[in-house]
Amino acid sequence: MTFSAARPAGVGIVGVGNIFGRYLRGMARFPELRVVGCASRTWERAQAAAKEFDVAVFQSITQLLGSREVDVVLNITPPQAHASITREALSAGKHVYVEKPITANPVEADLLIRQARSAGLLLGSAPDTFLGSAGQTARRAIDKGLIGEPIGVAAFITSGKVETWHPDPTYLFQPGGGPALDMGPYYLTWMVNCLGAIRSVSGKSRIGSPDLAVTSPDRRVDSIKVTTPTHVSSVLEFESGVVGTFLASFDVWDHHLPRIEIYGSDATMSLPDPNTFDGDVAVKERAGDDWRVLPPEIPPFAQPGSMEQYLRGPGVADLVGALNGAPHRASADLASHVLEAIGSIERSSRTNTVITLASRAERPPPVM
Repeated sequence: MTFSAARPAGVGIVGVGNIFGRYLRGMARFPELRVVGCASRTWERAQAAAKEFDVAVFQSITQLLGSREVDVVLNITPPQAHASITREALSAGKHVYVEKPITANPVEADLLIRQARSAGLLLGSAPDTFLGSAGQTARRAIDKGLIGEPIGVAAFITSGKVETWHPDPTYLFQPGGGPALDMGPYYLTWMVNCLGAIRSVSGKSRIGSPDLAVTSPDRRVDSIKVTTPTHVSSVLEFESGVVGTFLASFDVWDHHLPRIEIYGSDATMSLPDPNTFDGDVAVKERAGDDWRVLPPEIPPFAQPGSMEQYLRGPGVADLVGALNGAPHRASADLASHVLEAIGSIERSSRTNTVITLASRAERPPPVM
């Protein structure tokens, strides 16, 4: 079936957490998407969210999955529930787009990919920010040879102080959480988009503090026992020969580090926050004196630096476009490859070995 503004794809949302409103507002920009309603394992939370955002509510997830109006299930439950909800949705014959990470571990992701293919369904996953003007501008500049041969890449995630604004960040400090799994998908997906698949990884990690006080004004918990590493440092080897440095930490309070830099034989490229879609992509030639901001290759989704940069939805539209025959860019294969890389960094830290990845991911086609 072909979807369009005249016949939009019906989207049923499972999960009503912090990013529920971001997806609703973000998807409203795409006329080929129509939100049918939402559901949650907790009926009271689903009711409250539906009332706050003026959307329909299903009495249960089962009822949502059984609705003929729902073509695509948007799974924005906590990461530990991603696999089970996605499995249920695929079993109900629905296409699925799931918030990052695609699952809590690569084995589950592989099983879901097999299930979707066997059923003739599409499975997509966040992050989708590489579809924005910044990710696409960087990709095309590299493809055109603007920085010469890519040699190295460095990325730094320094997202401390989540406990000061999140009402209950417990899941981020338990297995299935941590800075690499929480924010790493944004950074590594941008790297794969620009540089290709990751061949191998090695890493070291530790817990910064075993106990954490939650100080958010609307907190639902007062303290957390930290049981997963909160400071991760790793080396990445790409299939292309590029060597990368990747740091992810909840324990870096202040710094002078960039987000992502790519080092080529002719120039260095600086990229903006990969948690957003747009922003300056700057290049400094080897023989040059100044940084030069590249013009965007595609129109920005929103004003760089604005809160609209954190709206979500392009990945859902990307999946629906793929149902119409367009390339599927924010695919499960890409998300699974990134997830395997993150999980392998953790395994490398425990075993003191270099881990060669089993999966291979093609660079997504550029957005035209």
